[in-house]
This record gives sequence, structure tokens and C-alpha cells, in this order.
Amino acid sequence: MADTTNKPRWALGMMSGTSCDGIDAALVETDGETEIIIGAALAEPYEPEFRAKLMSVMGLKGPVAEVEKELTERHAAVAKRLLGDNGLEPKDVALVGFHGQTLLHQPDLGRTKQIGDGALLSKLMGIDVVNDFRSNDMAHGGQGAPFVPLFHAALAASMKRPVAVLNIGGVANVTWVGEGAVKGTAGAAGSAPILAFDTGPGNALLDDWALKHTGQAVDKDGALAAKGKVNDAALAKLMSHPYFAKKAPKSLDRNDFDSSPVAALSPEDGAATLAAFTVASIVKASEHFPAPARRWIVAGGGRRNPVLMAGLTEKLGVPVAPAERAGWNGDMLEAQAFGYLAVRSVRGLPLSVPGTTGVKEPVTGGKLHPKK
Repeated sequence: MADTTNKPRWALGMMSGTSCDGIDAALVETDGETEIIIGAALAEPYEPEFRAKLMSVMGLKGPVAEVEKELTERHAAVAKRLLGDNGLEPKDVALVGFHGQTLLHQPDLGRTKQIGDGALLSKLMGIDVVNDFRSNDMAHGGQGAPFVPLFHAALAASMKRPVAVLNIGGVANVTWVGEGAVKGTAGAAGSAPILAFDTGPGNALLDDWALKHTGQAVDKDGALAAKGKVNDAALAKLMSHPYFAKKAPKSLDRNDFDSSPVAALSPEDGAATLAAFTVASIVKASEHFPAPARRWIVAGGGRRNPVLMAGLTEKLGVPVAPAERAGWNGDMLEAQAFGYLAVRSVRGLPLSVPGTTGVKEPVTGGKLHPKK
């Protein structure tokens, strides 16, 4: 039975994203609707050895159970550190929203898999845990992603809209928030104007390219791409992918695109072309909007890449700025969102609506693991 109490409560959201670069943990006090107070946050990067382990089980290959246990234990350690650093105890937090790590996402086949043992995390933390946010959406005809848009809409409540909130992680996704979207989206009806979908590759191809050619897991500050020249033929081939012709809402797996069209290019030109691909796919995404966005707010690691940000500013023709300009923490939006969604889950409120995942009607989701 849903908890109908609408009193705000503290939740700890945790996210390990498609870039597989680390764990983000963030505290948020919320009623799961429009009341949101942002608390402390902590980012813990993975060392190369564990990142390699995670990458090795992508697609559900290899020792998944072993990696899941270690992933869960790492989340518990980060959560305890965040609480301890801020003088808090488990009793001060009502819920943990535990996204886990996506290993497989095939929406056209109705399949998605995130690893992360909610029961184990609840036992280690002594706090109720909500995980498995996406399955119920897919069971009701949704894409199972993206899942942060309702939080974006709530944060955008006081802004002049339409506004686009872009997250550039391993995969990039965008939320278009129209006038009047916040109230309807936050409540049970979910009928307000909001549209969200994955735009295409974010940092994943560029990160993999940088790792292969420089030994570094990211193209830090866009340095490699900045030295190169975009290969128009390779870019055109990348943009010919059928995903871009599909109607939104739509979603992707990290591995739906590959860098083979740039394989013969120099490290610099390949990076420049892959960066241009991310930009072009985001610009293409704006064609799906019901009305042009007045501004773009950019979160995720991609906002730190000057090549990506300059390309977006040039091509979109409206203000494009990192989330911090809006007073948000661009590194922690997804972690905060899963704390927010955990509260919505226990209240029985929708986690997704037709405009965010293509689900037939607004549906809740998540699995609750009560503390023992």
C-alpha cells in the first residue's frame, strides 16, 4: 500500500551512470512533488580496475553477480561517508533511492537491466531502499528511460518556459518543459506538456576514443577534440543512424552507436568528429520539441567539455549554460532525482508519464526493500 503522507522527508539518491566513472550520492528533502530542498552530496570516482570490471559485464556478460555485490558494497560505503561527513546517522534519512548500474537497455525488446542489490544495501545501511525504478514502466509499454525528467520539471517550476534540460552523460538525454508542466507533472494526472528522450551519444564514444588513444578515460577539457578537424563524411555516416528518424519519446543503450566511421582518422580528428556527432545529434533532437526552448541548461560531465558547449551554443542559437548558472549542481542532478523518485515511489505517484518514456499512462514503479 502506498504511503500517502505528503510531508517532506530526507532521501539519499545514488547513481552510477552510463559513463561508468563513479558513484554520485546526494541528499534531498522532498515531498516528491514540488517541495525540494537540496542537501549535501558526494562523488566517488571508480579506480580503473573496478571501472574495467564494470565494463566487462556490460550486456550481462561475465561475473555479473560478483560485480553486483561489489557495486552494492561500494554504494553503501559512499552513502555512509556522505552521512558521516555531514554529522548524520541512518535514522536521519527516510529512504535511499538506489539506481544501480545499467548493463543492458533494449527498449525495443522490452528489456532493461540494472544491477545493484537493494536488499543488501538496505541491510548494510539500516535504511529503507527503493531500487528497480524502470521495470514497471517497461511492463506498461514505456521505454524505461529517461527517468530524471519529472525532477527536471519540478526544478524548472519558477523559470520562463519552454526550457530544455540536457544531461550529457555516457548517453545524452533532454527534457523539454513547457508552460504549465510542473503542476500537472508532479501530481497523479501527468498530463502536462513535457517531452523527454535520449538524444544520442553523450560522452561514451568520446571517452572510449580518448581511452584508446591517450590512456585517459575522458577527453579532459576537450583538449584532444580541440586539436582536430571534423571529418564531414564520417559525421554524415554517424548521423545516418536510423535512431534519429524515430519519434520521441525514445531511448538508447550505451552501445547502440560505435565509432567505426572514424576508425581511420587521427586521434585528434576522430575526437573532433565524435564531439561534433554529439552536438549534431542534440541539435537534431530539438526538432522534436513542440516549441523551441528559450534556453538550454546543461548537466552531466559533458558540460565541462568546451568543444561540446561551444558547438551547442553555435548551433542552437539560444542561451546554453551549465546547470550551475541556474543554481543547480550539474554533477548531482541524477543522484538527486533518484532520491526524489524514491519518495514518489513510496507515495505511489507516477515516476514516468507518456511524454517522458512513451508509457501508455502515468505509472509508478520502484521496489521497496524495508530495513530489517
